[in-house]
Amino acid sequence: MRWLKVLVGASVLAVVVWWVGPQPFAEAVRSAGPGALAAALAITAVTTLACAWRWRVLARAMGVEVSLPEAVSAYYRSQFLNATLPGGVVGDVHRAVRHGALPVVADRGSGQVVQLVAAGALLLLGPAPWAAALLGLVVLVALVRWPHVVATSLVSAAGHVVVFLVAARAAGTAASLPDLLPLALLVMLAAAVPLNLAGWGPREGVAAWAFAAAGLGAAQGATVAVLYGVLALVATLPGAVVLTRGWTRGVVRG
Repeated sequence: MRWLKVLVGASVLAVVVWWVGPQPFAEAVRSAGPGALAAALAITAVTTLACAWRWRVLARAMGVEVSLPEAVSAYYRSQFLNATLPGGVVGDVHRAVRHGALPVVADRGSGQVVQLVAAGALLLLGPAPWAAALLGLVVLVALVRWPHVVATSLVSAAGHVVVFLVAARAAGTAASLPDLLPLALLVMLAAAVPLNLAGWGPREGVAAWAFAAAGLGAAQGATVAVLYGVLALVATLPGAVVLTRGWTRGVVRG
């Protein structure tokens, strides 16, 4: 299964390169300016705190105690491993080994369900006032039943979308926010598909297709998706510090 994920992710990336050429990838790297990188780091700090809080709440409900500082450190480490190793779930496996599998599975599953429901509702219902009211009612009911899980999951999902919008603007996309938001939601849903190469593959493929369908060009979609990947990777670098610190402590103790 691990090799299937890598194969699918690499295959989709190869198709994107064949379709749009290598230029969008180079353009994405050039567009990663200090402003976009700083915004990604700040936004990801908020989303990481939200996810760590959600995991801590779920773990406590299952009888596993994880302090908030420990949860934030572990989440950063997990995100860094997910973003740098094939499969996109190695960090979650590492977290599960150290802190228990069930809380991690519940954490990942609840976050993806909330993201899927919220994004799907926005995409299907559109911006109509009655649709917004209906979605708001659903969210309110969910908040009453599972306040911490739903609220933190919404913060996390919104943070990823905002980073994508930052990438779009940094890459020179001139489309309006109402035009970009559905594209961002589609790409974020694709990014959650667990068939990727350390997060790469379906995200870039869907972005190229969605931007082309919206009249913005497949190359522009690929550029934005790749730039998002670069920003997301840089934003997880605190996890590398956590990982290195853990290795250093292990060496000293050894």
